[in-house]
Amino acid sequence: MAPALPGDAIELSARARRDFAVIVPAFDEAENADDLVGELKATFARHGLVGEVLVVDDGSKDGTAERLQQAAAGWDRLRILKHRHNRGKTEALLTGAEATRARWLILFDADLQHRPDEIPRFLAKLDEGWDIVTGRKVGAYQKRVVSGIYNRLSRMTFHIPVSDINSMKAFRRDILEEVRLRHDWHRFFVVLAYARGFSITEIDIELYPRRHGVAKYSGRTRIVTGLLDLVSVAFYLFFARKPLVLFGMTGLALAAAGFVVGLAAILLRTLHVVSPIGYRPLLYLVILLEVLGFLLFGIGFVAEMVATLQADLDALQRRLREPQHPE
Repeated sequence: MAPALPGDAIELSARARRDFAVIVPAFDEAENADDLVGELKATFARHGLVGEVLVVDDGSKDGTAERLQQAAAGWDRLRILKHRHNRGKTEALLTGAEATRARWLILFDADLQHRPDEIPRFLAKLDEGWDIVTGRKVGAYQKRVVSGIYNRLSRMTFHIPVSDINSMKAFRRDILEEVRLRHDWHRFFVVLAYARGFSITEIDIELYPRRHGVAKYSGRTRIVTGLLDLVSVAFYLFFARKPLVLFGMTGLALAAAGFVVGLAAILLRTLHVVSPIGYRPLLYLVILLEVLGFLLFGIGFVAEMVATLQADLDALQRRLREPQHPE
């Protein structure tokens, strides 16, 4: 599906028009403030939207909040939330989510690399019954190769049914009650939610060049950090519930290797075979393998108890979220 043009009419239910919040993380985006507010106001008016916009000033030093307040004067749909220092996009998303009771949330970047006219398209897709809608970037853009490799690795690792996990997205607010996001894990929100059984689809959206300022998420360090986070999320999803599978099996393998080395040393000594390195290094190797093996197995056993407690806590939280029906 091609991105909608500003004049295109999009059918939205009354609920879709009002029961949503656009969360806009902003860090040193004062130069984009006027365009951002102006285009959001125009989109809301053009499509009859009556939701809210929550701009989270993530510790900006360039007067972003003040510029936004000036640009939004008289428009009561926009609220500004502030972080005292820069905490990151994930924390900005969570701050915005905590400040609203809207049913649906839309994560939108302040740099206007996506157009606000995409918002009603996301709402229309959510209104069809999807839990999460992601944007699939189309057209030429600067980090296409890196983004493509990163998304391909994510699809291969997590088997998700969408092709772009780090773009504009919309989702049900209550998903955040089940999906725990750590620092910078907004990029894996789709992965974590899909692992919890939430439904996901995607739509094509145009990516435009940044108008003002500089990109906040670029550089080689971001690539390394992203790959490390991918490994961390994979470990969390595959082994967090059954850590003994990893630590226990590894520990048992090391202990078994130590046992084999010990038998080999005893056999060589019994047969009076002269070892070129002597028998003491073999003894040290046996001790090392056995200690590491039982240590890893113990870590896995403790981690298994922690995972059990976490499962009990999740079950308790689900019960607390369920509506109470008096007898």
